[in-house]
Amino acid sequence: MSIPTLNQGKAMSREDTSNLTLYAPTAKGRAELKAGSTQLSTTALKLLVMFDGRTVLSEVARRAAGVPPGEIHEAVETLHRAKLIDVVKPGTVVDAEFGSFFEVPVDAMPESVSAKFREEADKGLQSLDQSGYYVSIARQASGKKAPANGSKYVVLVIEDNAPFITALRMLLKLEGYEPHVASSREEIVAALRLTPSPDVILLDVNLVDTNGFDILARIRQHPALKTLPVIMLTAQSSRKDVLYALAHGANGYITKPFEHEALVKSLKSVLGLSA
Repeated sequence: MSIPTLNQGKAMSREDTSNLTLYAPTAKGRAELKAGSTQLSTTALKLLVMFDGRTVLSEVARRAAGVPPGEIHEAVETLHRAKLIDVVKPGTVVDAEFGSFFEVPVDAMPESVSAKFREEADKGLQSLDQSGYYVSIARQASGKKAPANGSKYVVLVIEDNAPFITALRMLLKLEGYEPHVASSREEIVAALRLTPSPDVILLDVNLVDTNGFDILARIRQHPALKTLPVIMLTAQSSRKDVLYALAHGANGYITKPFEHEALVKSLKSVLGLSA
């Protein structure tokens, strides 16, 4: 099969219909995403996540901002040659679960958690009592991270309390962030599919049709998302909750109700911004 060659930023001619090709992950491709690790290049993995059987190649390439057309062409060839993607006909119903995000088994926290996490959970509880937030020292950014979209930091808020969402969006905008909101499983999958990915996630625990700790574990098992900073934002603040969050890769923990300063400091810490 001939893989389409992307236009170098030029208008598409009538004959150049190859850029309208629809790709979707094969069963093998979905298994690759479920595996939690991959040998694919960053660009190939990004495309594998973005191909949904509904978005044409030219639009996928546009969303992959900053990736040269030649690199995209090579990644598409690699994915197709490995039988991780295939061409689908327009109107075909394709699995849209972001690599079956909610179907991936989540590893339970072992009965015996390392002393390191137990000690950190105790420190976290002390910080939560004193200031209402805690950021893991091990997961603070080592340097300033640039916004993925090149302008504003995007904060994905996974929360289902409408009044709380309204207030939180306002606070984030006042601080110069671009808030996106997801409240249900379907909205979470759609938000995680977007490219570029959010710069940080604020994650509630008690959601209407899923659980925040479950989502955290799935994010840390997903090859395209596992390094994404995640701050738990929840009213649950027992030692068990904090321990679970830290053991499963949370970068920070904020308790509700929270102070404006707690949110600001937590975000700056995981993004490598000056406090």
